Amino acid sequence: MRSFKPILLVEDDTVDAMTVKRALNDLHVTNTLVRVTNGEQALEHLQDSANAKPCVILLDLNMPKMNGVEFLKIIKADNRLKCIPVVVLTTSKADQDRCECFNSSAAGYIVKPVDYKGFVEAIRILDLYWTLSELPDCDFEEKDVELLSASDKRDCQVL
Repeated sequence: MRSFKPILLVEDDTVDAMTVKRALNDLHVTNTLVRVTNGEQALEHLQDSANAKPCVILLDLNMPKMNGVEFLKIIKADNRLKCIPVVVLTTSKADQDRCECFNSSAAGYIVKPVDYKGFVEAIRILDLYWTLSELPDCDFEEKDVELLSASDKRDCQVL
């Protein structure tokens, strides 16, 4: 990734977290990987001014205490955090989950491939995308943010 900011991984499963770390290492991604195990810990991490804001958040959906969708809705309502891209990395193939995530401003939704080779390829494409993307510098004061109207938000419905 182009940024030197850390990557925040919100994942409760240790094996999945190790797989993400291994894939990033295999791809020579040098960003520091910071892992928390649920949405509550992720919010605490993001709200702590001693922690660098991540360049991207990789978010699992099914977690204890606060699940991924709940976390996503909270940070996307926070003017200080809403511009951090969040990519959902989950086992859920449910249309309802996908729609709920995109309606809550997820930047992407990736179903975790079962085999390691496929997983590495998904992370490689994600890395390439975020390397090429031009992201805004979101270190600003809340008063500088113009709120979007409801008509500016995307809508997705399960058919």
